[in-house]
Amino acid sequence: MQPIGLFAWRFTNIAPTIAPRFSRQTAAMYKIRTYNTISIKGLDRFGREDYEVASELPSPDAFLIRSQKLHDMEFPTTLKAIGRAGAGVNNVPLERCSEEGIVVFNAPGANANAVKELVLAGMLLGSRDINAGMQFVGSLSPQGGLDPLLEKEKKRFAGSEVVGKTLGVVGLGNIGSLVANMGLALGMKVIGYDPAISVEAAWRLSSDVEKMDNLPTLFGRADYISLHLPALDSTRGLINEALLNNAQPGTVLLNFARGEIVDVPAILAALDSGRLHRYVCDFPTNATLGHEKVLQMPHIGASTGEAEENCAVMVADQLMDFLENGNVRNSVNFPNIELPRTTPVRLTITNKNVPRVLNSITGIIADHDINIVDMLNKSRDEVAYTIIDLAVCPDEKSLQALRALDEVINLRVIGCD
Repeated sequence: MQPIGLFAWRFTNIAPTIAPRFSRQTAAMYKIRTYNTISIKGLDRFGREDYEVASELPSPDAFLIRSQKLHDMEFPTTLKAIGRAGAGVNNVPLERCSEEGIVVFNAPGANANAVKELVLAGMLLGSRDINAGMQFVGSLSPQGGLDPLLEKEKKRFAGSEVVGKTLGVVGLGNIGSLVANMGLALGMKVIGYDPAISVEAAWRLSSDVEKMDNLPTLFGRADYISLHLPALDSTRGLINEALLNNAQPGTVLLNFARGEIVDVPAILAALDSGRLHRYVCDFPTNATLGHEKVLQMPHIGASTGEAEENCAVMVADQLMDFLENGNVRNSVNFPNIELPRTTPVRLTITNKNVPRVLNSITGIIADHDINIVDMLNKSRDEVAYTIIDLAVCPDEKSLQALRALDEVINLRVIGCD
């Protein structure tokens, strides 16, 4: 039996001889090859007695990266996991990683507060002509009568307050839910749209956020619209002319998610017609440079010391738990699966997600007179992953038999010398 999607298959053999539970089990020195600048707080998570961490390590067990592009890289045969110290994984070839049994981790939510705070700054910049006012003051030379001049010119930079206005949040995940709750704290009415909101995100979201059934309705009601969507085939160019035509005149659109989710020519047309008052984004393009109604930043949404530390720490912890225990948490290409240690010996197997593989695996283990104490199996798309706690270390013949299964991509034994 092979589970489908988020379903799991769990087997537990309650035997009187099982060992006490183990939180961590290290049986080897692991090698972590780093790319880019990784926060020291994250690197310090790796104990030096169990891990070797450097940028030029041969035969690494894992990569720890930020922006390093991996699409054209040939991976070493020892590579088991890639940790991306951030949320986006566009720089990682996910399909190839899945085919080679390499788990890819990211750090969802670790930079959420940093982005939320920049959204707040963008909202205020979009409602008050702060940027133009500062540029005006910066253009002045020391002179007599400065105060009367400022009093005379300040009316050019008047704006409006956000209190009482309606904030529409598109995407209510880690960042979107924080932005929605922030809007409520500012005294705004908040409406949200997310057809695939998770249970965890729903718990974080205030009940005062009004849920919208579709995007045209949200665009028609909001004074400010903040986008928090990933760049997927289904979201690229989602904010297009047809959708923008639903916006009420003077709307401020904020994009601190991904540049690909908006149709830039449609945005510029909406700005020129007055449908949009301003477009505030973290993704400048050649087409938007110099446009007086576009306020753009150089992709600094997560550029805070705190966010970089949070991302590095989260990914380091996930890599350690995977290497030491085989657990998978916050993976973008493998099922999330965690099993508490019940014995010192753990076997993990990655295989193609097709029927009857699990029966073959357990049959081989039984044929070699090895007792399964605990087991958990999950699948995601084309990949299935199984964690098995064994009573004793498997012998080489049993491992060879498991590797010989056509559907098995790779396997690991943890806790045996």
